[in-house]
Amino acid sequence: MSKKSNASRLRHPFRHCSGHKKCGRFLAFFLLAFLALTLMLRILPVPFSAYMAQQQIGRLLQGDFSFRLHYDWVSLDKISPSMQLAVIAAEDQRFVEHYGFDLSAIEQALQYNRRSNRIRGASTISQQTAKNLYLWHGQSWLRKGLEVPVTLVLETLWSKKRILEVYLNIAEFGEGVFGVEAASQRYFNKPAQALNASEAALLAAVLPNPIAYKANRPGSYVKQRQEWIMRQMNSLGKAYLSGL
Repeated sequence: MSKKSNASRLRHPFRHCSGHKKCGRFLAFFLLAFLALTLMLRILPVPFSAYMAQQQIGRLLQGDFSFRLHYDWVSLDKISPSMQLAVIAAEDQRFVEHYGFDLSAIEQALQYNRRSNRIRGASTISQQTAKNLYLWHGQSWLRKGLEVPVTLVLETLWSKKRILEVYLNIAEFGEGVFGVEAASQRYFNKPAQALNASEAALLAAVLPNPIAYKANRPGSYVKQRQEWIMRQMNSLGKAYLSGL
């Protein structure tokens, strides 16, 4: 190699890495945009989630132009404390204690899944909020891998109250029914603020699979789960919410 060529490389060491530089700039821009959006959503109502968009676009691509999302944002103080406690009792009883991931629940799920043909998950409310808000539904290592840093960002930049507030507003409670306000109006003809413990437990009972489990037509499994959730709510006590 000539001395001239060597000198050129020393003057322009990154000349042949322009593609990598563009990728790096794009990644940096994407991360900054993600952080800026997450900071804004600490205080602003969430207009829609990634999962809502996935559902709406998916239906349009299938030619279903009649599908409509039912979604009405409400602040946490407009949601019954019973509803707040019900989702914690049903989905994540260590919500106040962990930093996004319940390692004990993950270990228990792994042991259960080794012994059973049915798969048990161990997602926390924080993880479900991250998935519903920013990611997509489906089983893939890519989605699960992205879920980890997104969850950590939410836990770092938001309070537990804000995570719970967003979760309750964007969780799916039935086909096209997103958020506890829309669910309460649809199934009980009342605002979310007026939900009693039994109604709250019923809504929480369908969360694992709100398409298969119907709040307006609960089967035996949903009723049994509703009763279990109410017992867990009594065990936790409404004072639990003061720790948020």
